[in-house]
Amino acid sequence: MNAVSEGILHEDLRLLLETSMPAKKKKALLGVADPKIGAAILEELGYQCQTGGVVAEILRGIRLHFHALVKGLTAQSASKAQLGLGHSYSRAKVKFNVNRVDNMIIQSISLLDQLDKDINTFSMRVREWYGYHFPELIKIVPENFTYCRVAKLVGNRRDLSEESLEGLEEILMDSAKARAVLEASRSSMGMDISPLDLINIESFSSRVISLSEYRRGLQEYLRSKMSQVAPSLSALIGEVVGARLISHAGSLTNLAKYPASTVQILGAEKALFRALKTRGNTPKYGLIFHSTFIGRAAAKNKGRISRYLANKCTIASRIDCFSEVPTSVFGDKLREQVEERLAFYETGEPPRKNLEVMKEAVVEASEVVAEVKRKQEKKEKKRKKREKKRLEALAAAAEEVENSVVEENNVEPRKKKKKKYQEPEAESEPEENGLEEEEEEEEEEEVVPKKKRKLRAEAGEEEEKKKKKKKKVSRASDSE
Repeated sequence: MNAVSEGILHEDLRLLLETSMPAKKKKALLGVADPKIGAAILEELGYQCQTGGVVAEILRGIRLHFHALVKGLTAQSASKAQLGLGHSYSRAKVKFNVNRVDNMIIQSISLLDQLDKDINTFSMRVREWYGYHFPELIKIVPENFTYCRVAKLVGNRRDLSEESLEGLEEILMDSAKARAVLEASRSSMGMDISPLDLINIESFSSRVISLSEYRRGLQEYLRSKMSQVAPSLSALIGEVVGARLISHAGSLTNLAKYPASTVQILGAEKALFRALKTRGNTPKYGLIFHSTFIGRAAAKNKGRISRYLANKCTIASRIDCFSEVPTSVFGDKLREQVEERLAFYETGEPPRKNLEVMKEAVVEASEVVAEVKRKQEKKEKKRKKREKKRLEALAAAAEEVENSVVEENNVEPRKKKKKKYQEPEAESEPEENGLEEEEEEEEEEEVVPKKKRKLRAEAGEEEEKKKKKKKKVSRASDSE
């Protein structure tokens, strides 16, 4: 449909029209539902097309009763075909790339914000709970995570001694603070605590510590995902602020579609509508306030730098969204431009023009993309080599198995032939072939199992007895 709307007729449709309608009947009318398709057919092939009115009703009726018009097609199979067509169209429209999925960024930044709130709440609970026993520790160790680790290590303050100084120094990274904790424990005004309460406080502190460590791992995961999905945006404004912008917009594509004025106040919608309602001053910034650039700017320049930063964020998000190979080159160059603009507001030094900076960025980005593609080709070649070696090894193993099976099949019939050939020779020429039979029996004993060996030995003994009897009878007849 897109190709037809742009005036390029699809090859299948062209062949169908040319075969069904000869060139002499170009004045005949064709009924089509979309006027763009009709215009494209007229431009490419010269067939007149009629749209609207009766044509739309006829096509609607054909779609409704299509299963009745085609032989062998039922309504159920037609509905299945329509459903499959819809699924295939949706799959074609949704270009799913595992490495560039922004849904994971949205979920991880939401979880990160929730973890920050929960860790702060739980840390305050640990402070209040353990503060009854050791209230002086709050002033010495103000950080939440460090306080929980110290509380878990100290436990009962009466058990704290010089031996615990090394562990305290390892946690606090300061010998003076560790000495202060030891001295405060000796002269503390806190109440005594029972062992059961102490166990509960220590277990809760360990939970808070594990949550804090998990938050660090989640932040590393967010940083790696942002470097894959939106490297330019994360290089410009930071991973956390960039992830919040993507989460608030709904996706990276939505953020790329926003104008710079919307990105500037993204996250301050309540303040904007309140200002519009009361006819007050509109907000100057939203989520981008958390970036370092606005904090470093002077009070009179905060609005100007936020407007400039929103403009660069829009450019970076569009580059990340629509580029084939994501790189952080453009983000680094845009960050340099914002730094130069900050210096211009403070010192008056004129910054470089955007055209010059973008030309440099395009040259560097092309080199980086070429390097990335070369590495990907190397990896693909190595993967193909490994796959080829694996297939060759499997084929060699299969050939060995086949050869062994063939050899076994060839060995077994030979054994049977020996058995059939030995029996008549034993009856006809017992004296002459006695040595040969013994040699053949020794060879067969190596191959034949134990049970068959026993049976053959018994049969041989019986034959020898018969031979001895025959010899005795012949000797007796000769003597007579």
